[in-house]
Amino acid sequence: MTPQGDRYARRHGRDRRARVIQPRPGRRRIDGDPPSTAVIGGGIAGVAAAVALAERGVRVTLYEREPRLGGRLAGWPVTLANGRPATMSRGFHAFFRQYYNLRGLLRRTDPWLEGLTALPDYPLQHSSGLRDSFRHVPRTPPWSALAFAALSPTFRVRDLLSMNGPTALPLLDVRTHSVHEQLDHVSAHDFLAAIRFPPAARSLAFEVFSRSFFADPRQLSAAEMALMFHIYFLGSGEGLLFDVPRAPYPEALWDPLTAYLTRHRTEVRTSAPVHGVHPDPSGGFRVVADGPAQRYDTVVLALDTGGLRAVVEASPRLGDAAWRARIARLRTAPPFLVSRLWLDRPVDPCRPGFLGTSGYPSLDNISVVSHWEGEAARWAARTGGSVVELHAYALPPHAARDVEEERLVRQLHQVFPETGAARTVSACHEWRADCPLFAVGGYADRPTVRTPDPDVVVAGDLVRTGLPVALMERAATSGFLAANALLEKWSVHGQTLWTVPDHGRSALLRALARRFGRAPGAPAGET
Repeated sequence: MTPQGDRYARRHGRDRRARVIQPRPGRRRIDGDPPSTAVIGGGIAGVAAAVALAERGVRVTLYEREPRLGGRLAGWPVTLANGRPATMSRGFHAFFRQYYNLRGLLRRTDPWLEGLTALPDYPLQHSSGLRDSFRHVPRTPPWSALAFAALSPTFRVRDLLSMNGPTALPLLDVRTHSVHEQLDHVSAHDFLAAIRFPPAARSLAFEVFSRSFFADPRQLSAAEMALMFHIYFLGSGEGLLFDVPRAPYPEALWDPLTAYLTRHRTEVRTSAPVHGVHPDPSGGFRVVADGPAQRYDTVVLALDTGGLRAVVEASPRLGDAAWRARIARLRTAPPFLVSRLWLDRPVDPCRPGFLGTSGYPSLDNISVVSHWEGEAARWAARTGGSVVELHAYALPPHAARDVEEERLVRQLHQVFPETGAARTVSACHEWRADCPLFAVGGYADRPTVRTPDPDVVVAGDLVRTGLPVALMERAATSGFLAANALLEKWSVHGQTLWTVPDHGRSALLRALARRFGRAPGAPAGET
């Protein structure tokens, strides 16, 4: 990092070792007649791309198939059983401090991030009664890992002595340019088994995190899990605590960003699914949505996995045969369920705002939304009740919805017994199956930002960026990278990006990993 970058990082509260990625030099804005770009997809990635392009004078049209922006972070109005309005969403999201680029996007409309509030802890609870917490764990690696192991009831001395040290050592020096080459062929489950991680710690600490990718650890690439371990734990000094929005997603995020885009002359088209993108004989592309096709100079495909496959399949002249085949092989993670319950009585006030769970039949976490979100808190204060949200990730594809919804509520009663006597005033259940699956061996098929056509770029949390980012931060980062790739064509300076370091932080631990580390299944002496 340059001295200037170090001063900037400290002034803005970033980890001193955060990595700055500068775009190519160029003009500040487009001169003369602006080029046009169609951004297809109005989630985090699409909005990030649209913001970066529109700020620099590009004429942007943003297409979103749903009636509102937000993608998997969207919210929408619902009417409760008593006729009162409320907001439903696709579920809880944690805004980690490592999400530098997502937070940079939010700063466009909230410079001091006053719309976010910190939750004091990130507790994890196993059905056996074991419980972990990150509240008192130091943020700086490697002390974070050492303190977590020392404080956790899931680590015992004999467990630590029986671990496979050489196989575990590569976690201490995850290198983003090579981790998928080393570990993409192994599942997260098998990798942890090879390390001989204590079963309780594996179930509580790692399974909670791996399932946040909406996949069973047996299906998830070990490379993604190792990268996650690096981003959130051993590679970053930001720690594992996080912020949440004080208001529902539309009010906190998307309404302000929509207004911001409009002020920058972006045309925002919601309820506008795109049916195809076709190269125009005179140059550029024809985007087919409802109504006459519109011509654009460039295109950003910021779609979820199913949407990207569908648009590419309907656009036979887009890209080349090899690229199209890779897109066609992309897979979607199993379905997940989000249940939001408006209860007629409060939960115990000592309950955390968010609790990760493990060892239950399907329950992956509980959010007491009325502890931290303004709309839910006002409802609870007015009625004397509470609002809770339950997540179940990676359900069977043909699960019976009513059965799973009822089972999720029964598990809530098991974890928070006081809710067993509560009456559900209203309930909303959201079923989805549109998250990317980072399957074992699937990294090579995932698209990069750039495509065979320099005027078409891809963004989203399914994209390979070559950077240590994941989940919402990967979506925001890839959106900015997509905009930068197009801005380079016009010699315009793009968006500066930040990430956690792209390798292990400690020189000693890196040396140990290089000297003694061994990939799962490799013979002794072979790294």
